[in-house]
Amino acid sequence: MKDVASAAGVALKTVSRVVNGEPGVHPATAERVRAAIDRLGYSRNESARVLRRGRTATIGLVIEDVADPFYSGLSRAVEDVVIDHGCLLLSGSSGEEPGRERELVETFCARRVDGLILVPAGDDHTYLRPELEAGTPAVFADRPPGAGIDADTVLTDNVGGARQAVRHLMTHGHRRIAMLGDDPAIFTAAQRLRGYREELGGLFDGRLVSMRPPGLDAAREELARMFALDDPPTALFTGNGRHTVTTLRALEGRRVALVGFDDFELADLLRPGVSVVAQDPSWMGRVSAELLFRRLRGDGGPSEHIELPVRLIPRGSGELAPEDQR
Repeated sequence: MKDVASAAGVALKTVSRVVNGEPGVHPATAERVRAAIDRLGYSRNESARVLRRGRTATIGLVIEDVADPFYSGLSRAVEDVVIDHGCLLLSGSSGEEPGRERELVETFCARRVDGLILVPAGDDHTYLRPELEAGTPAVFADRPPGAGIDADTVLTDNVGGARQAVRHLMTHGHRRIAMLGDDPAIFTAAQRLRGYREELGGLFDGRLVSMRPPGLDAAREELARMFALDDPPTALFTGNGRHTVTTLRALEGRRVALVGFDDFELADLLRPGVSVVAQDPSWMGRVSAELLFRRLRGDGGPSEHIELPVRLIPRGSGELAPEDQR
């Protein structure tokens, strides 16, 4: 800036005003400064500028797996909001490993990110307390923080969505409804299992429940076990998009009524189309990011706990009647 001031024959403060778009500089003088900037190839040091304001203009995002379509949609929405606010997004995947989650968060905090958006893998977030108490805002998305941490949270209505799915299948004549879901140690999986169980009430049969990580071999094994029962299931509820896809593959063309939690690409092109309870990862990402930037602007109100609604999309698979009623 000193070189620009010398080349333009103006004071250093004048260059600063032109660079920062401040008023009080005669148009001809401003043009002379801009010409000197172009001639000298000057570019503003954004890192120094934001550091002088006490911020780094970076946001940290920790998700479960960037390859998962749900989390890639959430991540893209967060990134769009971050860019709109003139900031940079740093992100990483925990792979459902609490140790990896903590490592990522601590790395981001060491780089002095202005705020964090976190899809937690573990249930112990006491390691975050010093950062929260120091004023670094954090928003927990998709899953809440562990006990003892009070922070903004944006969730999906997992219980209500599971109940919708089961109710829909029951409306079409099913009473033996199986569930294939993820590890119940995962908050969302446990909540969907809870909704499934609550809606079935006295019809609940633990033999029709499989809660394990998604995989084709596992799906084939569990379906074979269930269909071998004296009173096998006539309908399936799958707990997330990955389980829905692996279950469809494991069925190998067998027509069984099915409703999945989470929409997925091409679900409407299959025959029959796959009925789903859809949540909106982009909406979750936008809400989480806007909430974080509101905190960065100085909103010091109580922590917010937002639950986003879901919607049932009937496409055919969830409307199949039991075989003895077709």
